[in-house]
Amino acid sequence: MTSEKAALARSPQEVVEMFASRMSAGDVDGALELYEPTSSFAPQPRTEVTGQTSIRAALDDFMALKPQTSGTVDWIQMAGDIALVVNRWKLDGTQPDGEPVHLTGRSADVMRLGADGGWRFVIDCPWIDEVAAETGGGAK
Repeated sequence: MTSEKAALARSPQEVVEMFASRMSAGDVDGALELYEPTSSFAPQPRTEVTGQTSIRAALDDFMALKPQTSGTVDWIQMAGDIALVVNRWKLDGTQPDGEPVHLTGRSADVMRLGADGGWRFVIDCPWIDEVAAETGGGAK
């Protein structure tokens, strides 16, 4: 499924909601519109990809699972047109061999308000719990 210039996210909370909705609908283009062109995304713990071409490839990998996703915002801290968003997410899908996939986690995301009035990911790190566990709870 592709998007025809989807609606803008008018708040950081809407970015989380729209991302989950668009991924669940199979709309990679719509999900990708929620990222700035030079955004960074962590498709796996301790792995980063940068830019929309690389992020699209990572989202395509998730889309292969035919995911049903949801996200719940726990906390937002704002400084002007920048927001730090902590949220919990869930993904239920199916691997190509038919095995079910159930993933959950907590994300720490940086978002920015664009000149067009839409909020977008600048940094999307959905594996903050795994990273914290590996480092004993703190950054190294």
